[in-house]
Amino acid sequence: MISILVAAGIGLLVSILLTPYLIRVFSRRGFGQEIREEGPAGHKSKRGTPTMGGVAIIAATVAAYFLAHLINWRMPSVSGLLVLFLAVGLGVVGFLDDFIKIRKQRNLGLNKTAKLVGQLVVAVTFGILVLNFANKYGLTPASRNLSYVRDLALITFPAVIFVLFVYIVVSGWSNAVNFTDGLDGLAGGVSAMVLATYVVIAFWQERLSCVNTPQAACYDVRDPLDLAVVAAAAAGACIGFLWWNAAPAKIFMGDTGSLALGGLVAGLSITTRTELLAIVIGGLFMVEMISVVLQIAVFRTTRRRLFRMAPFHHHFELAGWAETTVIIRFWLLAAICCMFALGLFYSEQLGAGG
Repeated sequence: MISILVAAGIGLLVSILLTPYLIRVFSRRGFGQEIREEGPAGHKSKRGTPTMGGVAIIAATVAAYFLAHLINWRMPSVSGLLVLFLAVGLGVVGFLDDFIKIRKQRNLGLNKTAKLVGQLVVAVTFGILVLNFANKYGLTPASRNLSYVRDLALITFPAVIFVLFVYIVVSGWSNAVNFTDGLDGLAGGVSAMVLATYVVIAFWQERLSCVNTPQAACYDVRDPLDLAVVAAAAAGACIGFLWWNAAPAKIFMGDTGSLALGGLVAGLSITTRTELLAIVIGGLFMVEMISVVLQIAVFRTTRRRLFRMAPFHHHFELAGWAETTVIIRFWLLAAICCMFALGLFYSEQLGAGG
């Protein structure tokens, strides 16, 4: 428990202190955000706001994770390191995307192929590695079973199909968070809630680990406590960044932050065996991504728009809602999703114990 609190505190502190430094550096270098011309009129004033603030989130998360282990004299786990690898790897892809946008002064960075290849390489590497490194109890960071709150024994993937599944999960979550990152503080606030939910889930899995307390309702998860430390470090980093990213934002996280945060959600869902439950935990992210898919599908088939603009949050802005109203109400929806997911998690445990 101490490691979790230390990681959260250090993540918040590093992020809240590092972000203003990045604001000054990026402002001097002209690393400003480009804005879509077809977007809400109020967003035009945001052009030139420093971007790539996700660097602070990534740096704070990594620093908090390792410092928490150093302070408590604990070795990092394979599961924790692999989730961090996934987040940092996707963050690098996002950084390249942001940097190209800035250099070419346009709202498009890496082309679709380059971005796809970058996500593919990172996700496939992660997918292969999480099936290795079994501990003395035979547990690997992930299993080849599809999972809800724990592995579903009826659905086991062959290794190759599992790696493909991991790519779909990683690509889906990274893009979902990326779509949500369109309003000041929206993605950062929702990510903090989702990651805090994973702190609770992973900590509970540690308390009822089959290694420590064998019983009907125990969890076969490798390194759950360390996964809670990762989630706590990232949640603290998001809150610290939100201090500067909340409306009116002094800096944006950019693809650097959104892809990294999507990687954290994907990695935690796979290593905690909660891939299906994650859809509920990150329900707002899912709605944002689905809104984009529906908008494209409807427009291509009927040549009409289902929403005024996708992702979904822009639809409400164009309907006349104030930006802060959209943000706060979406935060509330995200909180409801997280609380409902925790209820599902706990009720399953009670059912399994009975």
